[in-house]
Amino acid sequence: MIAGLVGGLRNGSAALTDHGALAAVCAQERVTRVRSNRSVEGGMPDLALDFLLRRQGRSRDDISRYVIAQSGDSHDDDARLERIDPHFAHACTAYLTSPFSSAAIVVCNDEAPYVSVWRGHGATLEPVEWPWAGPGLSAVFRRFSTSLGFRSETGDYQLEALARLRPDSRDGRIDALVTFDDGVIAIDPGLDGLLDQSLAGDHDLGSSQRAHLASALQLRLGDVLLELLDAVRHHLGIHHLCLGGSFFYHSSMNTLAKQAGLFTDVFVPINPGRGGLSVGAALHGLGKPPAPVSPFLGPSYSAEETKKVLDNCKLNYSWESEGGVIAAAVEALKDGRLVGWFDGPMEWGPRALGARCILANPSAPYVLENLNRFLKRREPWRGYSLSGLQDAVAEHLDGPASAPFMECDYRPRDPARFRHALPSPEAAIRVHTVSGNGLPRFTRLLEALGETTGLPFVINTSFNGFHEPIVCSPRDAVRVFYGSGLDLLVVNQFLLRK
Repeated sequence: MIAGLVGGLRNGSAALTDHGALAAVCAQERVTRVRSNRSVEGGMPDLALDFLLRRQGRSRDDISRYVIAQSGDSHDDDARLERIDPHFAHACTAYLTSPFSSAAIVVCNDEAPYVSVWRGHGATLEPVEWPWAGPGLSAVFRRFSTSLGFRSETGDYQLEALARLRPDSRDGRIDALVTFDDGVIAIDPGLDGLLDQSLAGDHDLGSSQRAHLASALQLRLGDVLLELLDAVRHHLGIHHLCLGGSFFYHSSMNTLAKQAGLFTDVFVPINPGRGGLSVGAALHGLGKPPAPVSPFLGPSYSAEETKKVLDNCKLNYSWESEGGVIAAAVEALKDGRLVGWFDGPMEWGPRALGARCILANPSAPYVLENLNRFLKRREPWRGYSLSGLQDAVAEHLDGPASAPFMECDYRPRDPARFRHALPSPEAAIRVHTVSGNGLPRFTRLLEALGETTGLPFVINTSFNGFHEPIVCSPRDAVRVFYGSGLDLLVVNQFLLRK
């Protein structure tokens, strides 16, 4: 076995290969139940590693090699230990989990050198010298979000959510004040004055004017990204592109990259940010050419394990047939209720893709109010992602050909049909396309919804409590279910109702 590890205060994770393939991945926070791993001051994700080994029925004695995504020289005497640069690990995650045999790789991250370019061919990755000076794209995005009043750790995603309300808003003044030349982003000092003047007396973080500015800033940064990608294409002459680094958590940027037509195909990995580095490290240690990997490599729980938890908690529950589970979930969704959905192995990326989800009906009249005010306690202008069958997405929405990891934004062709799920009539929405790569039960749920309602879509948000990571175990799911506004809990084939 090879263990890939990334530690630190944020997003520590562990990955294991077994018999020549990626076998298991888990973030430290999913085990500690403390978001961003803050209960562990630095160091390696030991709890996540030992948790995975136990679930695999193995021990550390079975590990032949450790590959750690961490800058600096190794002072360890253990010959089994190798440290690799985080930018290289990002490139490995992006390329080695892709379907390509060769590709250009661009990493945009908040760690120096901020932007790096790589060439992948077969099992080999090599760096490409690339001119870049000044702040990276991630730092500029963060500056923009702070300027608009979003100063929390999630400020970047608040800006992106606000920009979705007016996704086509441009501002020539902003375009003139944010320039890009020879690998340098320059922001004119007048930008702050322009934003302050435009928002004078506006204390509403969800105002139309602030949404216009958020979209204009985001689109200008998207222009810079496309200029960078165009330069990479001309320099390398490669038709496939892989994107890595925390900047590509932003679905708006992924959408621009995929739809620009600069490359034949663009791949964004399941977890392009720091939490995915353990996967890149493990696959580097494996030394094999790229191959797609499943997003469902977290722990799964047997019926016996689940029943033991439910009995230990002295809960009333029912065991249903496969059809019974689907029928109960469809009925609850039709009635506008919120469903906790726990099925199979956990997602190892940041998005809920059908294993650990909270589901709602996009046609329910008060769905956004229920999610924002009573469940997630977010701003009233926040939208939520859709999961839909691939063919239905192509029929009803405009966007990239697919987004299997919920990594892109789409626009409804008929906004009235999705009006209850849209925070504004012109809003964009992040989408998860489900085809043969999805979990079977989740796919069947979407098919049943399509047969019943005519729309094989659900609103899909992560299954977690306040300030917590996504649930990992049945016990986590039960605790969040009874501590939140959820109406029905599906744990594999067990049903719990309030």
